[in-house]
Amino acid sequence: MGQRYTFNYLWITLIAAAISINFAFTLGLGSHAKADTIYARKTRSAKNSYLKNGLTPGSMPQIKPSPYSNIKPTIPVSTDKLLNNVQIFPTTVVDQINVKYMVSRNVNVTIKIVDVLGNNVATLFSDRVESGEKKFTSPLPGNLTSGFYFLRVMVGTESVIRRITVL
Repeated sequence: MGQRYTFNYLWITLIAAAISINFAFTLGLGSHAKADTIYARKTRSAKNSYLKNGLTPGSMPQIKPSPYSNIKPTIPVSTDKLLNNVQIFPTTVVDQINVKYMVSRNVNVTIKIVDVLGNNVATLFSDRVESGEKKFTSPLPGNLTSGFYFLRVMVGTESVIRRITVL
């Protein structure tokens, strides 16, 4: 019983000391201690707003629009890419190949057919073209056997590779 009484008495004393220290700081130490560093703090002014951060109803921050929207912009977005929208039709080639692509500025364009190992089989086009959408039609070279090939469109430093099937 003695140990239990001492333990409870210790906690009661500790809580009473904490409460008295708390009251000493909130009520002040009296008029003789005005030179203490506690009074060097800026006192709080009266709260003029009923909102948490002190904002008045007219000064609320603006709501930003949602980053997700189903309205697509009508202004064309300029990209740093030289070559865009490369389309090859038909992908199963018999006698002629059609290539449609868009170039963003005047640049050299090379269109090559390469085999699966990356060896150059034929160069279909190599010339300087103006900016804009271009269509290129070429007959298939006679030295191609049936199988899988790749069409490489090189514009400046950029290159796009598409797979074609020759019958």
